Amino acid sequence: MNLSVKDIFSVTLILFSVIDIIGSIPIVIDLRKKAGHIESFKATLVAGVLMIAFLFFGKSILNLFGIDIGSFAIAGGIVLLLMGMEMIMGIELFKSEPEEASASSIVPLAFPLIAGAGTMTTIISLRAVYALENIIVGILLNLLFVFVVLKSSSWLERKIGPGGFSIIRKVFGIILLAIAIKLFKTHINF
Repeated sequence: MNLSVKDIFSVTLILFSVIDIIGSIPIVIDLRKKAGHIESFKATLVAGVLMIAFLFFGKSILNLFGIDIGSFAIAGGIVLLLMGMEMIMGIELFKSEPEEASASSIVPLAFPLIAGAGTMTTIISLRAVYALENIIVGILLNLLFVFVVLKSSSWLERKIGPGGFSIIRKVFGIILLAIAIKLFKTHINF
């Protein structure tokens, strides 16, 4: 075992900033309003499985389909762009059918919001620098925090209030658009 508190702390902070679950609270609240509820454990579990699987098999999976990391990042950017437009313009692009309510905990919450292209790309990058066990612990610590935030989304919504939620939703919609544009700029080669 190559566990290092310093490396675990570094990995945890890097992933925390990329996952940005705090910044995603308005999106989580919006998804909960549309679906009626969010299955916090299911979303966290699926995101965790995706991150761990990508840690071990990410490059191989993308190579199997002939997809480069840039294309993967752009696809995730498109989903983020659409979610941002939804938040800013007050339109509904991701319509959820009653029978698909439990799926909203997976798409777009677990993927691409929590375990999206940025997270997956970061995980591949971390693998080149840090020991595998330190990355796994960092992922697990982030998943624990994600679960707590998802579980407390109703409480957070009550504290923020409808007016505050509307303002925060628009601000974070613009941030999502900016993240999507950054993904495009970084990975589109002219």
